[in-house]
This record gives sequence, structure tokens and C-alpha cells, in this order.
Amino acid sequence: MATIKVIDQNKQEAGEITLAPEVFEVAPRAEILHLVVRAQRAAWRAGTHSTLSRSMMKGGGAKPWRQKGTGRARSGSNISPLWTGGAVLFGPSPRDYSFKVNKKVRRLALRMALSVRLLDNQLTVLKNLELPEAKTRHFAKIANGLEWKKALVVVPAYDETLDRAACNVRNVTLITPEELNVYDIINHPQLIILEGAVEGVTKRLA
Repeated sequence: MATIKVIDQNKQEAGEITLAPEVFEVAPRAEILHLVVRAQRAAWRAGTHSTLSRSMMKGGGAKPWRQKGTGRARSGSNISPLWTGGAVLFGPSPRDYSFKVNKKVRRLALRMALSVRLLDNQLTVLKNLELPEAKTRHFAKIANGLEWKKALVVVPAYDETLDRAACNVRNVTLITPEELNVYDIINHPQLIILEGAVEGVTKRLA
């Protein structure tokens, strides 16, 4: 059972918290993490690419010129793939790239990603995050003081003040426990969880 220090936004120690071992101390498996990240990225693909096949094009009914005697190569259709502006053979068509990953596997991968951050000492529990007003400069000052280079900050619930202040700060992403996902955890080397959000994360995954 892991016990880590809690710090405040001034980087001062503000107590300790015990993290649930069934959520934060799961042995990582690269193949499971890779599968879930691949599924997330595949689901984000638009899949709207499209080309015109011969059946979709107008024209092609009359032979452009007679078979012999013109000195030119024989041709049977003006929508031939050999012609400029002609049809495309075996081109891409709209499709859905997403594929199913079992819910238990997704939850397991999320526990593994959290465990990796704790194992690498890249998980920080923050007492609170309070701003005098929704200004980027206030949030940026706290982020610089806490040395956030590329951080994922898990807040207990949506907070408009924090969201407006953080939206223009580069490499800092705010997220709630319900939105927490494997890709974002892996894509951000620093994981910051507000003390009030630890319970929400644990409740979701325990």
C-alpha cells in the first residue's frame, strides 16, 4: 500500500495520502497498454477519405476513338484509371477504424498506466488548486512554481475558473476522473492528481 506526500500549490508539504494498491500498484504489461492506446487512436480517426471508382463516375459510355488507324494507343473509355481525371482502382473509401476492447481490459490498462506513473515517481498529489480569478497568468505562475513541463492535471470536477485559466497554458491538460484515459496519462510525463480527485479515480477503478 503506497503512501505518498501531499503538497500544496506553493510546493510545501501538506500531509500524506494512502493510495489503493488495486489501482496504483498493478504490474504493467506493455502489450495491454499498447492495445488500448491503439484502440483510442483508431477511434479518433475520421475515416472520411474517399475516391471515385469506375461505377461512381459519369462518362465512359462511348469509345473515345476507333480501335485502329489513328496512330494512337487503343482506348475503350475516358474514365479509365490510365487517364488523367479517370477513376481510381482500389482507392480508399469511408470506413470506421475503431475496434472493440473489452471493458475489463480498458480498466486494467488504466490501472497499469497509473501504476507506471507512481513507480517512476511521476505522480504528484496536490492539496488544492485555487486561483484568485480566471486568468492565465495566475495558473501559469503556479505551474512554473511546481515545475510542470508537460502535465496531466486530474481535478475532482469541472471548474470553469480553472478551465479558462489553464486553456492557454502549453503542455498542461485538465481532466476529470471520468475523462481519465490511458493515452493522456502516457502522453504526459507528469501526472498531477488533486487530493479531492483521488477518491473519484479510486472509486472508478477499484
